[in-house]
Amino acid sequence: MTILQLKYIIAIDEECSMRRAADRLYVSQPGLSSAVRDLENELGIQIFERVHNGVVTTAAGASFIAYARSAVEQFEKVEEKYLNSKNEKPTFSVSMQHYTIAVNAFIETVKEYDLEEYQFHIRETQTSEVIEDVKTLRSEVGVIALSDFNKSTFRKIFADASLEFTELFTRNTYLYLSKHHPLADKETISLDDVKDYPCMVFDQGDNTSFYYREEALATYDYKKVISTNERATSIELMLGLNGYAVGAAMLGDSLNTSEIKAIKLNEEENLTFGYITRKGAALSKMAQTFVQKLSEKS
Repeated sequence: MTILQLKYIIAIDEECSMRRAADRLYVSQPGLSSAVRDLENELGIQIFERVHNGVVTTAAGASFIAYARSAVEQFEKVEEKYLNSKNEKPTFSVSMQHYTIAVNAFIETVKEYDLEEYQFHIRETQTSEVIEDVKTLRSEVGVIALSDFNKSTFRKIFADASLEFTELFTRNTYLYLSKHHPLADKETISLDDVKDYPCMVFDQGDNTSFYYREEALATYDYKKVISTNERATSIELMLGLNGYAVGAAMLGDSLNTSEIKAIKLNEEENLTFGYITRKGAALSKMAQTFVQKLSEKS
């Protein structure tokens, strides 16, 4: 079975005639008929039934042609992307956990490439989806943080998925809260101090295991917990409910973090920041720029 044979049967199905299909494809009618017979013999089904004024597609043929169309469409997309790449726009895709510094690095990368045409994609999502995106090549780079608690587990997950983790820097634990929070003036703070306030954590979907939590101190028994899936929502809840979150003091400079401050936590656990890529893959120039910008945030 070849792509050319698939294109032949699609043309015949559309023209309902061997002759018209042959004219359209610039091939001889005997050659076209022979190609169809070879395919039918290979598949063990009759694709077309010959009638006095042309051909009709059989039920089995119609089912096969539906798959053939999909296969030809995908093949043409591959041709367009890789064989006609002279006209392809520069592209870079990244998936990340919910970290402002990663967004800021992405912004600086886009500014660095002042191109008339380009395609950049950024996806801020759950931990498991960051891993899956890079594994399936949806994204070239995945930004992720490993805690002392889950580091060994995730290194095995990365190895099983043929991914490599490149460490950039390590930070200790801080607590984020509103600048107007009753405890905002403390120089250091403990989780016991904030036990009566709600803790914001990022929702990890079906992966409820502590290992997939983005936050440090994931196994701590928080009294009140609110799960969110957006950084902006989490910050609004922190401001409105005097809530807090555990992080690494990397808020960055943006409007939605201007009312938040970071206070050193008495409870300590390191977060190691880095990025994952497909094992053995060479980074594009855009990806290299992004990684450099991200490392500068340390």
